[in-house]
Amino acid sequence: MSTAQHNDTLFQERVDQEIKIEPRDWMPEAYRKTLVRQISQHAHSEIVGMLPEGNWISRAPSLKRKAILIAKVQDEAGHGLYLYSAAETLGTSREQMINDLHSGKAKYSSIFNYPTLTWADIGAIGWLVDGAAILNQVMLCRTSYGPYARAMVRICKEESFHQRQGFDILIALSKGTDAQKAMCQDAINRWWWPSLMMFGPKDTESTNSDQSMKWKIKRKSNDELRQSFVDMCVQQIKVLGMTLPDPDLKWNEAKGCHDFGEINWDEFWNVVKGNGPCNKQRLDARKKAWAEGEWVREAATAFANKRQKSKLESLNNDADIRKAV
Repeated sequence: MSTAQHNDTLFQERVDQEIKIEPRDWMPEAYRKTLVRQISQHAHSEIVGMLPEGNWISRAPSLKRKAILIAKVQDEAGHGLYLYSAAETLGTSREQMINDLHSGKAKYSSIFNYPTLTWADIGAIGWLVDGAAILNQVMLCRTSYGPYARAMVRICKEESFHQRQGFDILIALSKGTDAQKAMCQDAINRWWWPSLMMFGPKDTESTNSDQSMKWKIKRKSNDELRQSFVDMCVQQIKVLGMTLPDPDLKWNEAKGCHDFGEINWDEFWNVVKGNGPCNKQRLDARKKAWAEGEWVREAATAFANKRQKSKLESLNNDADIRKAV
């Protein structure tokens, strides 16, 4: 057995024993690259995900709703920072990850390329989008890479608040006027299928899923998570008194789960390739923010360098004093 094969075997044994992989541990290059791709994509999704909701901060229907939405959007920024930091432990730089996003090389969740047309959309995002994210991210709390798993613990706690916030908005609308009820149903209709797409392509078409499962980066497949999400939402929609926009949705007694209609995969891949309703708008917004924030990054770097230089000079002065004594 070659050295490389021996290292791969030892690495897999460690993963199988549920021992977390840490930044200084040896890891296969393919494992590192998979994590950089997944964690950076996750981070990009958190940051880009601020845009459709931030659009409604100034138009929230009350001061209370405004304060809650501001807190939520602020949380998403924090999640992005946790995740960028986790990815940096794998040897990549934040600037490189941002450049990959701006160039189109790196992707983010397809869900954030849809517009928020009404206040009910903010509720639908909280309930459906964050609900889907929670199912996926709870599994990531047990992912094999230590920094990623630890970042996910806090993120999942905050995402639970986000989901409750969204469901609360929809409950209020579902108990309101006929127009508010119609707004609620319309938002659910528009966000349901994109939310199912959030789990990624079908398992038979996912190129990375099997290896990620073996390395325990992922704990459940795309289709398993999607099925859990459907079963969960079928129960929750009853509380709202609304309906899910799927005529094929029905209970399958033999399987013990719900059957549901076929996702429009052509739409999914079209959005992933950059042709969604808001792809260009989202990337333009991120590029603009990056360019306008350049002076802040330069100032912060200059301050850090000056502070480091001051510390070194202080240490040198202390050393000179000790020599003199």
